[in-house]
Amino acid sequence: MVEKIRNIAVLTSGGDAPGMNAAIRAVVRACSYHDLECTGIFRGFQGLIEADFEPLDARSVRNIINRGGTFLKSTRSKEFQTKEGRQKAYDNLKANNVDALIVIGGDGTFTGGQLFSKEFGFPVVGIPATIDNDINGTDFTLGYDTALNTVVEAIDKIRDTASSHNRLFLVEVMGRDAGDIALNSGIGAGAEEILIPEENLGVERLLDSLRKSKKTGKTSSIIVVAEGDKSGKNIFELASFIEENLDEYEVRVSVLGHIQRGGSPSCFDRVLASKLGVGAVEALMNGKTEIMVGIHHQKVVNVDLLTAIKGEAKIDKELRRVADITSV
Repeated sequence: MVEKIRNIAVLTSGGDAPGMNAAIRAVVRACSYHDLECTGIFRGFQGLIEADFEPLDARSVRNIINRGGTFLKSTRSKEFQTKEGRQKAYDNLKANNVDALIVIGGDGTFTGGQLFSKEFGFPVVGIPATIDNDINGTDFTLGYDTALNTVVEAIDKIRDTASSHNRLFLVEVMGRDAGDIALNSGIGAGAEEILIPEENLGVERLLDSLRKSKKTGKTSSIIVVAEGDKSGKNIFELASFIEENLDEYEVRVSVLGHIQRGGSPSCFDRVLASKLGVGAVEALMNGKTEIMVGIHHQKVVNVDLLTAIKGEAKIDKELRRVADITSV
């Protein structure tokens, strides 16, 4: 642990998420407010290894709070997974008089940051940024709210076509291991069924539900499918299975893909990013390390990085119950 923090570096890593730029802005301006230097690291952990550094001040981050993506760029680094790569990163930080590091990303980013901090005794604090909302210890991650709004808007438009042509649409959303986007957007968009990786209800239950919907007079349906759902090998196989077993439905597939990652962050994500950015800087000033700053009951909290990484995704059972009731 260094005696006094004078220069804090910040990087973004892993998949981009709306709100990352807002978080960078908050980190830089919190440093300026507290008379600290701030160093931007471009291209994530690879930029650490290659010393792709640039001093940042309050004016460096003007007009970015509304921008999606990350102006610091993000890339995955195989070299950082080696001890030699991490040693280069540490040497570069010391050579540039950096005293602490803030990493913005998901569990992969936190894993790298925690290991780096442990190996070199270097202060590291994480800010959770992933649209999947699958980090333990925080109610929300940066980008999740924006992604939800993007998905609901897209499904609303798809429903117009589904209703016009009496079609069944399978809409795939992101969520390899967590169904938060699917469950919440499915409720928000009025989906008839929601398929998530945390539970495998089986294709027969899905068919029964669609038959009941048809009998009650529904002429079109929307099924929201998280990409990690195990109902079929993939969403196209699931669509074929439904068509083979339900002649009355004309099935179409829409994969929303990376559209969910992009776009201007919502007000909620901008405010959350600002809270967490300031919280990360002040945590380092208070001697904290190997922690994530998260949000719980609207308050900024500190969570051990290992706890954040190892937490299992848990589905909100009450939300699932609400989905079942409102989809009849």
